[in-house]
Amino acid sequence: MNISFDRAKQARLAAALAAVASLSWLPANGTAHAATARQAPRAQLAEGIVEGVKLQGQYKDVRVFRGIPYAAPPVDDFRFREPQRVARWAGVRGAKQFGPRCMQPNVAGKPDFRSTAMSEDCLYLNVWTPANSAGAKLPVLVFFHGGGFVSGDGSETRYDGAHLASRGIVAVTLNYRLGVFGFLAPSGVPGESSQEAAGNFGWLDQLAALRWVRQNIAQFGGDPSQVTIAGTSAGSVSVSAHMSSPLSRGLFARAVGQSGGAFAPQTLWTRAQSERAAAAFSARVGAASLRQLRSLPAQTLLAATAQPLRSEQPAMFEPSVDGYFLNESPEQVFARGGQSQVPLLLGSNERQQPPSTASEPGQGRRIMTLRERLERFRDQVDVKLAHYPGIDEVTQSTRRWMDLQRQTGQAPIFYYRYTHDLPREVRLDTGTVHPPVLGAAQDAQLAYSLGNPGSPDRSPWTAADYDVSRIFSSYLEQFVKTGNPNGAASAPGEPPEGNAGPRSTSSVPNWPALRVERQGVLRQVIGQNTHSVWDAGETPQQSDMSAISVASGVRLP
Repeated sequence: MNISFDRAKQARLAAALAAVASLSWLPANGTAHAATARQAPRAQLAEGIVEGVKLQGQYKDVRVFRGIPYAAPPVDDFRFREPQRVARWAGVRGAKQFGPRCMQPNVAGKPDFRSTAMSEDCLYLNVWTPANSAGAKLPVLVFFHGGGFVSGDGSETRYDGAHLASRGIVAVTLNYRLGVFGFLAPSGVPGESSQEAAGNFGWLDQLAALRWVRQNIAQFGGDPSQVTIAGTSAGSVSVSAHMSSPLSRGLFARAVGQSGGAFAPQTLWTRAQSERAAAAFSARVGAASLRQLRSLPAQTLLAATAQPLRSEQPAMFEPSVDGYFLNESPEQVFARGGQSQVPLLLGSNERQQPPSTASEPGQGRRIMTLRERLERFRDQVDVKLAHYPGIDEVTQSTRRWMDLQRQTGQAPIFYYRYTHDLPREVRLDTGTVHPPVLGAAQDAQLAYSLGNPGSPDRSPWTAADYDVSRIFSSYLEQFVKTGNPNGAASAPGEPPEGNAGPRSTSSVPNWPALRVERQGVLRQVIGQNTHSVWDAGETPQQSDMSAISVASGVRLP
């Protein structure tokens, strides 16, 4: 009798301990007073327990988990293969430091990487959350970094998720394989995979991260049925690819594209092109087989990508229509209405390309931007610019994405043009001060939409900068939460010490969903004067200056 009673007590105790162990936030030291601010948060994942950090200062209510593995290290036999499952670990795994960034060349401008190393072992993600329990069911934003599929990292300060987390969103950034490691399609890979995957490994990494989010994000207070995917530049192209891929179907409820899409004039390679490039690259590095390619040091492969394979093909490797992740081009998928039917927020910057470039090889002639040509109108320049889509490939591909979604989509579209550029940048190493440029350049919208001001001693924000960020980040917040950018956004915090302020507390201008009428396409201009306009511009196929002059009613010199 006593033995039975003891066993019953032991069973109840074991059940209670199991229930405690399954909680999202576990005490750092196993004691009952774990709710104090000094104790590190923990989350129980499918593979094991991770321990993160509770932030201090402005975002003191935000918890961040850095460097969580979402797939096995893609090294040795896992190089040039679809991502594999993470092995379970015993005990508690630290998630306080960013994981290594993926293999990539050094890029100009020294991005603000917070990862301390570069490695082929790089498939890690980061989670910022305001939740203190697994039952919060908060909306989730998964952001794909840019960098032309050859550079970038989820640790960059401009992608930091603390600001959006402070506004009730679980934010996720991630690393994915780049360049030769992410998009080489060597022969022999399909034969070892039941899925026939070859190439597009970077996109398959993103897919693995989305599946990880579906399985684990509830442990951070996120709602797996309310996931928004977003990205800038190559990350935006990735969003359009996931909307087109049958493998990504059902893993997200909303989509955001900032500057770019997998649409004309930006096109994907065919599988045959990818295989020819892989054969040429293998010959360059002296690898006669997939095994030999896998045996070469990662730095050797990276160094071999320094020069293009052919002069007529400047890109070393590109995403492709591989027959697995993508069965047909996004153009074809969207044209027949086969894309994920989710609300879409997308747009581009006013000046996607640099203001100076060579019109002919070796000439170095300066090409004046359209904004500079229109600057004579001064007080009307923003209105005039809103009446045509621009002349660069990024703007045209974004517009093409919008136009196809408008024709075959079954969910609202919110279309924008961003016009406010970053403030001057002070180069600390040289003391050089770069003045502001006319028009919003590539990636200028990032800091404002995610609410991440630059360093106070490098790119000091003014009150106008904070107000633009208040508006844009409010639009993004509401879209992630509801699928509509309008609504009562969370009150923004005070600017960090050392930055100008205070922010304006005025209301956010209404942003109507896209519609087309005789006067053009309804579009939101986001900047110091945020407002809606009718975009009477030409179609993406018409991009010469005379057509723009006629469409906008402006006579250009």
